Amino acid sequence: MRNGMASLLVCLSLLLAACAAPPDGAIRFGIASPPINLDPRFARDATSARINRLLYRQLVDFDARMRPVASLAQWRRLSPVHYRFRLRRQGRRFHDGGRLTAQDVKATYDSVLDKRTGSPHRGSVAMIREIRVIDDDTVDFMLRRPDPMFPGYLTIGILPAKALAAGHAFSHAPIGSGPFRFVGWSNDGVVTIERRQDRQRIRFIPVANANVRVLKLLRGEIDMLQNDLPSELRQYLDRRQGIRTMRREGTNFTYIGINLRHPDLARRGVRRAIAHAIDRRRIIRFLLGPATRPAESIFAPEHWASAPGLKPYRYDPELARQLLRKAGYGPQHPLVIGYKTSSDPFRIRLATILQRQLQQVGIQMRLRSLDFATVFGDIKAGRFNLYSLSWVGVKSPDILRYVFHSKSVPPSGANRGRYHNPVVDRLIDEADNSDSLARRIVLYRRIQRIVHHDLVYIPLWYEEHFFAARSDIRGYRIAGDGNYDSLLHVHRIDVNERRRKP
Repeated sequence: MRNGMASLLVCLSLLLAACAAPPDGAIRFGIASPPINLDPRFARDATSARINRLLYRQLVDFDARMRPVASLAQWRRLSPVHYRFRLRRQGRRFHDGGRLTAQDVKATYDSVLDKRTGSPHRGSVAMIREIRVIDDDTVDFMLRRPDPMFPGYLTIGILPAKALAAGHAFSHAPIGSGPFRFVGWSNDGVVTIERRQDRQRIRFIPVANANVRVLKLLRGEIDMLQNDLPSELRQYLDRRQGIRTMRREGTNFTYIGINLRHPDLARRGVRRAIAHAIDRRRIIRFLLGPATRPAESIFAPEHWASAPGLKPYRYDPELARQLLRKAGYGPQHPLVIGYKTSSDPFRIRLATILQRQLQQVGIQMRLRSLDFATVFGDIKAGRFNLYSLSWVGVKSPDILRYVFHSKSVPPSGANRGRYHNPVVDRLIDEADNSDSLARRIVLYRRIQRIVHHDLVYIPLWYEEHFFAARSDIRGYRIAGDGNYDSLLHVHRIDVNERRRKP
């Protein structure tokens, strides 16, 4: 498989002539899937969120340990339920020429809070009772309850109030105040943005097939790509002349979701058997890359709210067989479960590896691959036994409520497995109502320990980030959460000119 794919790529790359840079000098970024929505009030997919960070300014961002830091605005806590945000001078000119003011901040969050808007982000800011504009540079947020983590929820890109009032379609014609402005979105899914400081254009080109994406990079039809490649393609690019590659540890959490209402999967012993049947380290070694780390929690170890000391569900096929026998399963009565995945070739390959490993302990896993939209719709509706997805860019601990509280079943949250533990509900509620950050950390860690014990999902890994670019592309650095912020510094050099210099 590996040698055959590499040989195919070599042959094709030799046959295909290299392509020149586009006439407008755009730097072309190959992506696995196009963005879905460029309105920050609605964007949920990773590609949309990463592009939106370039198009819009947000009040608050995060440091390396996922602690909130000032971005567009600094803040003061005037009382346990009263926060004042003061807008900075930089980054306050919208792409249509208007000036960003406190009125725009209020209009953006009023829209998110309005039930008629239907924003999926409403729940994360539902504690806001009132927003008051003090002057053009100052806006106050009044809360329903104390929340020392409140600034970390204000990460939605700010929209111009006038365009909001006029019903502007931000989803496909964004107007922000970020370092890039929107240029166009073609019918084939190609999105073009332009860097405001020097008018350098970046073109996001969706190429679903990983092999084709690599070939386009070798041929010069795209200039750079990030992630969504199997290990052998990453290793192949490492060895290619004219291609520069980078890796770094990531924080995106991949897991196997479980339908806890399924009569077999509702039993913890069965879930343990599945967890102990999976050889995560072997999958990481041969499929995912050296910077991928085994995971135990939704928060990576460097996150300030992570729970240290969670005991891994180690690979132990004999223990898995014992647990299955204890649960009443065996050769004459095997455990049969379904697994849904997208039609992405890499995800299908991962699913077949998991299927083979489970088969070795006596579990029959029936695979079904569908387009991602169908799979995701089935997952939200509870029409699954097992599935695998990744949480991308997890920063705020409010995700614990969103994923594990019994009231967060879709469409009210992402408790897709229908988990119901009154103790976890109580701890989440207590954390949300505590005005002590130290107490919240204790509660967050306790919640993670219970969820880990209950095996609400099977934790897999924090996948590495991989970047490859043609040798004339410089200035990119991989972010821990995989964002595209380094595009602010990317540039193309003249390789031939550089070589001629003494």
